[in-house]
Amino acid sequence: MECLHCKGKMEKGVAPFSTNRNGYHIAWDAVPAWVCTQCGEPYFEAEQINHIQSALNQVDFETGNLSAKHV
Repeated sequence: MECLHCKGKMEKGVAPFSTNRNGYHIAWDAVPAWVCTQCGEPYFEAEQINHIQSALNQVDFETGNLSAKHV
């Protein structure tokens, strides 16, 4: 597999993922990914993206329960 960014070699490994979303910050330190051995650019497979999206959707739901409208 070739890196889309620098054309380096991709190897299986782990990479961090973080996002700021709807008033909160969430981060994972080690998500399975393809990582470029040259530039370090990570590429996440569909399975990991689906898990991340599912977790973010759940946090969105729970965060909604903390909003001022429920006070």
